[in-house]
Amino acid sequence: MADIFDAYALADAWDEMFERPGEVRAAYEPVLAALQPIEPSELRFRADQMARAFTDRGVTYAFAGEERPWPLDLVPRILDALEWDLIQRGVSQRVRALEAYLADAYGHARAFEDGVVPWRLLLNSPHFHRAAHGVEPPGGVRIHVAGIDLVRDEAGDFRVLEDNVRVPSGVSYVIENRRAMTRIFPSLFAEQHVLPVDGYAQRLLAALRAAAPDGTDDPRVVVLTPGPNNAAYFEHALLARLMGVQLVEGHDLVCRNNRVWMRTTRGEVPVHVVYRRLDDDFLDPLHFRPDSVIGCPGIMGAAMAGTVTLANAVGNGIADDKLLYTYVPDLIRYYLGEEPILPNVQSYRPDEPGQLDAVLDQIEQLVIKPVDGAGGQGIVIGPKADRDTIERTRKAVIADPRGFIAQRPVALSTSPTLAGERMAPRHIDLRPFAVNDGNDVWVLPGGLTRVALQEGNLIVNSSQGGGSKDTWVLAEGPAESPAPVSASDPLDVAPRQLGPDGTPTVVQEGAHQQ
Repeated sequence: MADIFDAYALADAWDEMFERPGEVRAAYEPVLAALQPIEPSELRFRADQMARAFTDRGVTYAFAGEERPWPLDLVPRILDALEWDLIQRGVSQRVRALEAYLADAYGHARAFEDGVVPWRLLLNSPHFHRAAHGVEPPGGVRIHVAGIDLVRDEAGDFRVLEDNVRVPSGVSYVIENRRAMTRIFPSLFAEQHVLPVDGYAQRLLAALRAAAPDGTDDPRVVVLTPGPNNAAYFEHALLARLMGVQLVEGHDLVCRNNRVWMRTTRGEVPVHVVYRRLDDDFLDPLHFRPDSVIGCPGIMGAAMAGTVTLANAVGNGIADDKLLYTYVPDLIRYYLGEEPILPNVQSYRPDEPGQLDAVLDQIEQLVIKPVDGAGGQGIVIGPKADRDTIERTRKAVIADPRGFIAQRPVALSTSPTLAGERMAPRHIDLRPFAVNDGNDVWVLPGGLTRVALQEGNLIVNSSQGGGSKDTWVLAEGPAESPAPVSASDPLDVAPRQLGPDGTPTVVQEGAHQQ
């Protein structure tokens, strides 16, 4: 084993690289061989050089009030072809079910009439917008881009942690991570047959053009950003540049007669598709927050009139409400007639009689999440929380059961990560990105692997100090495929009480920033 791994001790979780101490998994053997000849100090030097290059290119993120270079670890996260086949099928299935739910919720409401989902889940959601009711998007697509957060549990199985179908971010870092890693380990990509990620922008542009209103011969697409002060502005600018479309702010657009126009130095030109990267509340002051100065007055009226397409659609937030998350396995069965390929994490619904008591009785052993939380904010990890935090959380759940879900703690898998001049296990998750063009849900091979950089830390969000890894999907792998999740899987439904197996010592971070 390389010297840099001499002190590597496996954590109490599934390790991505090592099956057991000193025994590397087959997919990682070339990576280990590439790292063996490199001195620890040289590896640290390469990491520092990469950080400086990121700063020069503007690949940064905001943390603690300052811009920092994007933290990319030098050890990739590797998925073989069998694992990726499972992930892409599961993510595609989930997006298709959520798409059906959105069409139903803003249409005939069959799932509510049939009792699959309670009416209160929809009517009490802050993201349910009556302005979106009855709007039929071209091709029936409301989720043009999705980010589905996955974790690998103690047994090494992938589970869905949450769904992001409003304005999911992070794909720009997938692209930049790959660019950096091809420079650092160029020979490994040829040896490993890693699937490329540079086709994302073309896939996205094709899906956006396909979403243009009917009768549009040459649709004009723009990316709508809140502006340079937004934490994801780098991503907005990168995607606009890679797609070859205009990056605009709200004041660059004007609406007249239910049509959207873009101001240019040569006059106004029509806009047919707006890939918007700001939340519903700030999109149109005539329909949502009247104090918004970053949106475009009248753009929602144009969408309702069918002259412009908003991607992702307004009102999608009802589909990534964390309480709705607990119903997604049932929605897959209801709309698609299929068994879920990727199971949920075992979850409680405190707004249901009986489950509230179960949560309160065992709150010290659970992870409590606000249903509308983002970026890891508001998460309480029971086994790690102090008594005062537990009591505050208990009172908050009692006061607003609809505002929270609870989940069984899950041991996030770990991956070797450069810590100083040595390798140490750090917890990771995975956000695959899906693009829906109306005919196919395409999943970018890889996605964003986020890593908690501090020892023992479970927060992977960059907004709270997390980093990332390049995610490699191998083009070749075993032939057989695992069976879908059974309907009787106890972790696929919201249980009435905890199981008798106790609480793992390592728990998941929880909600992630969109």
